[in-house]
Amino acid sequence: MAEPLLSLHQVRAGYGEAMVLHDISLELSEHGSLAVLGRNGVGKSTLLLTIMGFTQLHSGSIIWRGRDISNTAPHRRARAGIGWVAQEREIFPSLSLEENLTVAARPGAWDLAAVYKMFPRLRERRGNMGNQLSGGEQQMLAIARALMTNPALLLLDEPLEGLAPVLVDELIAAMKLMLSDRRTAIILVEQHSEIALAMTQDALVLERGSVVHRAPAENLRNDAVTLDRLVGLRVSGAA
Repeated sequence: MAEPLLSLHQVRAGYGEAMVLHDISLELSEHGSLAVLGRNGVGKSTLLLTIMGFTQLHSGSIIWRGRDISNTAPHRRARAGIGWVAQEREIFPSLSLEENLTVAARPGAWDLAAVYKMFPRLRERRGNMGNQLSGGEQQMLAIARALMTNPALLLLDEPLEGLAPVLVDELIAAMKLMLSDRRTAIILVEQHSEIALAMTQDALVLERGSVVHRAPAENLRNDAVTLDRLVGLRVSGAA
């Protein structure tokens, strides 16, 4: 059996002495896709921050391509191939859209031509400054910029939050295209549970910082009773 791209083993982590994640274990294969679901405040974003190295790891281990990175600095994890799109987007306001992309570029299949093909709207706005973009355009730029680092794994933290429906549709189409290329594995944290489950292979649900359910994404998507019990309000819209 092939070695997982990413493994977490009994991870307990949080902020200072405050524990948020409790004994989290998961595996993600090369080119795999995982939806992380749960109600607000259960630790979904903290899980991504822990994978990136921005929280206090109290116990357990994080294994990346067979190597323990539990004590590796965030920038070294990024160089090793882990990309992250934060909820806050973190666009450089004084740089043009294209400069926001090229400042992060590393050699690989994801270059300007590739991201502009996936996000045609960005090509049209490439000369605009970061602070001249709409919220949806900033979200597209944040994803495209992360892809320009040519990561093996992309962490997406609620990329559809607060966007107009037309922009949600554009982002969904782009993410489906990205997944179909099978260049990059993803872990997707998303409140739109049915959309997330329609795009990913596997799913887990967090509750109070612990994994309470694991299933193939399609199985959970078709299990309305379990989904409503564990996640609550569902926002649909995925084709």
